[in-house]
Amino acid sequence: MKKKYWLMKSEPGEYSIQDLKESEGGIDYWDGVRNYQARNFMRDDMKIGDRVLFYHSGKRPAVVGTAKVVATGYPDHTAWDPQSNHFDKRSTPENPVWFMVDIQFESEFSRPLPLKELRQISGLENMMLLRKGMRLSIQPVTRKEFDIVVKAGKGKS
Repeated sequence: MKKKYWLMKSEPGEYSIQDLKESEGGIDYWDGVRNYQARNFMRDDMKIGDRVLFYHSGKRPAVVGTAKVVATGYPDHTAWDPQSNHFDKRSTPENPVWFMVDIQFESEFSRPLPLKELRQISGLENMMLLRKGMRLSIQPVTRKEFDIVVKAGKGKS
């Protein structure tokens, strides 16, 4: 099966690349996605070994590092917990609505790559992230886009 490439967004105050790095084995689940298209990417398309660009959204949006998918989509149990910020009464263990994947920390860039700078990099003109109004928290990227961003993040021209 062909490896796929993704960009996953998180508010750094909610969950940062540092949080992932410091989790046990650098592995954690990606929960709380409440958009159907992003859910479908995790449930149907993400496979073990897929690569991920980790993106901090918010006031200083930037790609900050990489991770890899280490567990395919499974029901998001936080949707069943009334105490969770991600609770959804429509989702049950018998009929889950929301899904998540596990990812593992790979690398942190030598410096964040701000959204403004990404717009200036040749080869990223068609990157989904850079389209006007694109707000999906999980989105596909091409291998070429992935490689360009990683190269820039590691400070190589």
